[in-house]
Amino acid sequence: MSLHKEETECVTVPDRNTAKKMLAWYRKNHRELPWRRDRDPYHIWISEIMLQQTRVAAVIGYYTRFMTELPDIPALASVEEERLLKLWEGLGYYNRARNLKKAAAEVMDRFQGRFPETYPEILGLPGIGAYTAGAIASICYDEPTPAVDGNVLRVYTRLTGDASCVDLETTKKDIRERLTAVYKEALPKERGVLTQCWMELGATVCVPNGTPLCGACPLKETCVAFRTDRTGELPVRGEKKRRRVEERTVFLFLCDGKVALHKRPESGLLAGLWEFPNVMGHLTLAEAMEQAERWGLQPSMPRMEVPYTHIFSHVEWHMRAYMIDCGHMADDLNKVGGIKWFLRKELEETAAVPSAFQPFRNLLKSGEEHS
Repeated sequence: MSLHKEETECVTVPDRNTAKKMLAWYRKNHRELPWRRDRDPYHIWISEIMLQQTRVAAVIGYYTRFMTELPDIPALASVEEERLLKLWEGLGYYNRARNLKKAAAEVMDRFQGRFPETYPEILGLPGIGAYTAGAIASICYDEPTPAVDGNVLRVYTRLTGDASCVDLETTKKDIRERLTAVYKEALPKERGVLTQCWMELGATVCVPNGTPLCGACPLKETCVAFRTDRTGELPVRGEKKRRRVEERTVFLFLCDGKVALHKRPESGLLAGLWEFPNVMGHLTLAEAMEQAERWGLQPSMPRMEVPYTHIFSHVEWHMRAYMIDCGHMADDLNKVGGIKWFLRKELEETAAVPSAFQPFRNLLKSGEEHS
């Protein structure tokens, strides 16, 4: 997709005047968020990792609980992985949490527990890419390092009329370089606020899903997409690959007040997390009972059958779950690392179970309340 000739002639390049308008708008309109109360790099780091692929409203509670239990880098570096994953439970993309711990350990080892202050050093930590490094370096240390994520790409391409595909690394690199020039023109004390400006504008005005609130935008007078009625066309994205579909049968095995969980392998999707035992394919009720018998669980009639679909970025799980009372706690289920039987209180307090299985956990709670 390319711009018409008359449109390319009015392309706006962000400059010092653009930055001034954004800063003035931000001071009056930004949201008060817990990680914006100071410029502590630990706070900014944790919040930025949590905010990847996750809405602000969902992150606030996680961030508060995380900081209460792991208030600093030494605490994060020393936390047991099982506890860390439990704190992260429901946020998804669990390698983010594992990389946080790895990076904290590296900060303790290489930087004597003090978070590094330069962009290259920050970028070198596990789990930190160009966006997060740019955010920390600018917000915490006044460096001229923009943080270019989906929000920023959307605002920038609409503002300038840039029809380059934002999924390409070359496009991201080019926009990052252009914004770096804007940051260098800004006063050092403005750079961190400018990073917050781009993020906030993209999250609350130039929104990712739905019609942008152009009437509230401080840049509408110079925005190419607004002037040429192209907000629906920009940014340009590549064609998404279709997700593959997997059918699964999930078992909620109950025995003597305990629930069976299976530990997933240490690599691959949802690595190392606890799940309800499951098999590929949709089993009928009779087939499900036969499977439980083969596992040596002495099943009685199931209480209920529940369908549920969970969508990951690249795959959909179409699940059918059976809640089954058992007469025996077999411990070799699935022959992959075995299973463990948890009291329901332990399930809630210690076992990290991904959100793909959350509806089934809710069923267990509901069943307990009505038992």
